[in-house]
Amino acid sequence: MVISMMDGIYAKITMLEKLKIKAKELKYELSALYIAYKRKDVPFLAKVIIMTVGYALSPIDLIPDFIPILGYFDDLIIIPFLIYISLKLIPMEIMVECREQAKDMWKDGKPKKWYYATPIILIYLLLVYIIVKNIFFRD
Repeated sequence: MVISMMDGIYAKITMLEKLKIKAKELKYELSALYIAYKRKDVPFLAKVIIMTVGYALSPIDLIPDFIPILGYFDDLIIIPFLIYISLKLIPMEIMVECREQAKDMWKDGKPKKWYYATPIILIYLLLVYIIVKNIFFRD
């Protein structure tokens, strides 16, 4: 349990509540990064890193969560690290504008853009093809 000072009053914040707050912050940071990605004044390297984070918004993971340890490795370590790097590469004034625009992005619920899942689906189909070819159609 963590004790936090809010408005001069000490409040007990459980670890679960703290994680919920961090998850909500992460959702807005991802939205702000998406908005920053579309801007022309964002450095190229930041856009490349944002593209790698883009699959976090996809409904399909590159490494499925049901795979022990590795399934959550991308969600818990790789993605936050890439978000951190991309935030460092984007000028602060641009990120302030993007965060302001991102506040309204989630007001109607989660955006549904399934075309972000296309590269992941193609990778899965390629893997299934390779497995089927090697099992059933050996020379």
